[in-house]
Amino acid sequence: MPLPLRPLLLSAAAAALLGACANPRPSSFQREEFEPGNTYSRSFAANEAQTCEAARRALLSQGYVVTASTADLVNARKSFQPDSETHVEIEFRVVCAPEFKGGGKTLAFVSALQDRYALKKSNNSASVGVGAIGSLSLPFTGSDDSLVKVASETITAAAFYDRYFRLVTRYLGAGENEPR
Repeated sequence: MPLPLRPLLLSAAAAALLGACANPRPSSFQREEFEPGNTYSRSFAANEAQTCEAARRALLSQGYVVTASTADLVNARKSFQPDSETHVEIEFRVVCAPEFKGGGKTLAFVSALQDRYALKKSNNSASVGVGAIGSLSLPFTGSDDSLVKVASETITAAAFYDRYFRLVTRYLGAGENEPR
């Protein structure tokens, strides 16, 4: 390779490498596909009020605290503490809407948001102003512990929602003969 082309090729390779590093990964919302699917929704042969009542009962049966409930909406929350320094909350939202006007079927749309908190410790110190000397800082062993939100995401696991919808179906009466 002729000597004058080598620096030119090295410069082009460096520019391409820097360009690749400068392009960040697309944001989460840019990766949304909005494809039809049934992860977050199911159709039930019941009206909106019956479907949302079954959704409410399914959540109550699993220890969720219902924070809002109407004929077409249910919000519920549950807290977990997987270890001494982590706290997790799941918030469920169920919206019940007619599948077709006058059709007798209801679509239940469900999403669950998981918030994760971590224990953060901060040490305290005291400052004392002494006239001629100035300020004197004295450490002491006290600390403040607080929970800080470190993550928040929509649960996307299809199996999670499948289990929930099976329980809703049971509370709608389809599973009356199942053992409890």
